Amino acid sequence: MNHKVIPLTSGLYLCAVPIGNARDVTLRTLDILASADVIAAEDTRTARKLMEIHGISIGDRKMVAYHDHSGENVRDRLMGLVRDGKSVAYVSEAGTPLVADPGYKLAADMREADLPLTAAPGASAVLAALTVSGLPSDAFHFAGFLPNASGARRKGLEGLRAIDATVVLYESPKRIRALLGDIIATMGPTKQVVICRELTKKFEEVLRGTAQDLSDALEDRNLKGEVVVLIARGEETEASEEDVSAALRKAMLTMRVKDAATAVAGATGMPRRDVYQLALQLKDDA
Repeated sequence: MNHKVIPLTSGLYLCAVPIGNARDVTLRTLDILASADVIAAEDTRTARKLMEIHGISIGDRKMVAYHDHSGENVRDRLMGLVRDGKSVAYVSEAGTPLVADPGYKLAADMREADLPLTAAPGASAVLAALTVSGLPSDAFHFAGFLPNASGARRKGLEGLRAIDATVVLYESPKRIRALLGDIIATMGPTKQVVICRELTKKFEEVLRGTAQDLSDALEDRNLKGEVVVLIARGEETEASEEDVSAALRKAMLTMRVKDAATAVAGATGMPRRDVYQLALQLKDDA
């Protein structure tokens, strides 16, 4: 398909691109890619491939790499092009620029310099995962990537525990089981979790269940591809002592008393000290 070149005013155009299926690109983004004086991309090879698929030639136009490791000189160069009256299209490797992708500093500097900046919205893994998860979408919190280290990751999860909204995370498939273990430890084994893998691609998969159920299901699996994790909002109802005891008995089948108490306290909102004492009592009774 050939796209008609349209006149673009000077400025930076933040263009969303597909997260997997090449046909998920918008007509507006294709028009901008066909018309911009300069193409800036997180990965120039990916950008070239997308343009080739849709019959857009780069021709003799400039293509500039801009990613997480790009320095101030690259930003100054792109801003200089806009000051000179050029139109610059910026695309990340997949999805919407700036959403856990490079481009924030560039966009912030453009605003600070009062240079024209606009967005061509489109594909986003956050919204795609939210719509297929089955979890409430009236309020959600995007937390991006949590820290790699377990201790820091648990601290981040504890900060998210009180948010009255569906929490959306990005995670490496290599760390998904570790993340589930930390969710169990901080929010409890019964916390509802959804894992979306390879959205819009051939092997798209959506896994739903409690944190413990998913942890058990993935014990012998090595997930591959891009992963989005969604965590259900906290429950408003106060757990009874019977509920806490039942949760403790289940948690103590696979966890130490101390860890089980921490997990159940996080899931129920009860003081950890009280839950720990109940756990010790249950252990003695057993």
